[in-house]
Amino acid sequence: MEVRFEKNITTGEEIEVIVKANRLSNNVKSLMAYINQFDQQPHRILPIKTNDSIIIVKVDDIILVDVQKNTLSIETLTAKYLIQERLYKFIQKLPKDIFVQVSKHAVINLDYLLSLEDSFAGSMTAKMEKSLRTSVSRKYLSDLEEHLGL
Repeated sequence: MEVRFEKNITTGEEIEVIVKANRLSNNVKSLMAYINQFDQQPHRILPIKTNDSIIIVKVDDIILVDVQKNTLSIETLTAKYLIQERLYKFIQKLPKDIFVQVSKHAVINLDYLLSLEDSFAGSMTAKMEKSLRTSVSRKYLSDLEEHLGL
């Protein structure tokens, strides 16, 4: 990756960033998301609404988000929360650089990924901290590999 500075007096105080690549890969998307969030306050906490309360969870503590029937299960370092929310909406609240969708029903935090093991029919199993496991479908495997730099 090449990074360089070009002076442009026509932009005034505004900073313009142009990302050039041969295709719009997940790495490029992650870089652009990171740049867009540069001057915003990072979301280090996430309010989670359960049936009877609102829990404040540190985003960095989330290990795995998984759909179980019609319920979203959020596994953290200290607890498991069950909420009524759609996975695609919950994913929008998570930072794209460390959270990766690995199947139609699961999102993992790469900081807690221990290993990937072959499973049946070309899919894989992600082994996570706290002895958690989830399947990685073939459809999402290339995205995961790209996030891991493989």
